[in-house]
Amino acid sequence: MFTKPNIADELIISRLQTEYGFHIAALTFLPLGADLGTAVYRVVTDNGIAYLLKLRKGFDEITVTVPLFLKSQGIQEIIAPFETKSEQCWADFGEYKIILYPFIEGKDGFDMELTDHHRRILGAALKGIHSTQIPPELKRLIPQETFSPHWRESMRLFQGRVENQTFDEPIAAKLAEFMKSKRDEITRLIERAEGLASELQSKPLEFVLCHTDIHGGNILISDNGELRVAIVDWDNPLLAPKERDLMFIGGGIDEIWKSKREQAVFYEGYGKTEVNLSALAYYRYERVIEDLAVYGEQLLLTNEGGADREEAYRRFKSNFEPGQTIEIAEKTNMLIDNKERD
Repeated sequence: MFTKPNIADELIISRLQTEYGFHIAALTFLPLGADLGTAVYRVVTDNGIAYLLKLRKGFDEITVTVPLFLKSQGIQEIIAPFETKSEQCWADFGEYKIILYPFIEGKDGFDMELTDHHRRILGAALKGIHSTQIPPELKRLIPQETFSPHWRESMRLFQGRVENQTFDEPIAAKLAEFMKSKRDEITRLIERAEGLASELQSKPLEFVLCHTDIHGGNILISDNGELRVAIVDWDNPLLAPKERDLMFIGGGIDEIWKSKREQAVFYEGYGKTEVNLSALAYYRYERVIEDLAVYGEQLLLTNEGGADREEAYRRFKSNFEPGQTIEIAEKTNMLIDNKERD
């Protein structure tokens, strides 16, 4: 979230000191991420050690158990949380859970351009994740892809809402007008995603462990230029076709894959693999629809968010700009048609 939650710093500090047993010299809120249920802080102890603190609503323990397992399998590009004094990887804090990580001094993929070396390391790390054999007791806890219509149905509801409702809040009113201007384009997105989902549900597919949100903000590069942590924020791990993650490589979610050459360098690290174009197109469409629906929920169903609301509106609109996510999804879908003609 971009707006600091209404929680006294003293309460957070007291809870951290109780759970982790160290004294805190400074606590600083960091306006990071679009998730309204997660607040991020930088914590510095009396002896100068820095940590990353997350206050998270709607917590599921797989968000910490999955990275802990991957770290134990030797995938060094994973960051794992610290244990509390009671040997848990989180602590209760009212409606939130407290989760504490090492603080990596550096920049993410939005703020620093990746080198070819970084891209190859990221490719190899993602291949390692997709190739990991998950023990049955952990596998049972991880959701499995169903190609659910949830987000498509949400967007249909929002389409009906903006056609039939008047919004007094200024950002909601702007979004409603914009959605009406893009009515046909949004409907087409939903229909194409539904068609691909139906096709994929009828086919045997290999499911692997996927991160599901490998954009530039979840790729960290340390200050010395070394890619110490490739992938962070395991908020929604999923057993799914590998294209669930590979859709990000050139998918337009961020600017770190600007050319086909940069995408090819990633696959030098990942290794040769056959990409299912139907799955790739589906996930690119579905990600756009999910993002639109999430911003719709934030802006049309509530007046909350403060400064986050204008940013959410900007992000909603950006999907429709030339060269961005919708255009890339459409081009991916065209590749399926070209392959079928060949």
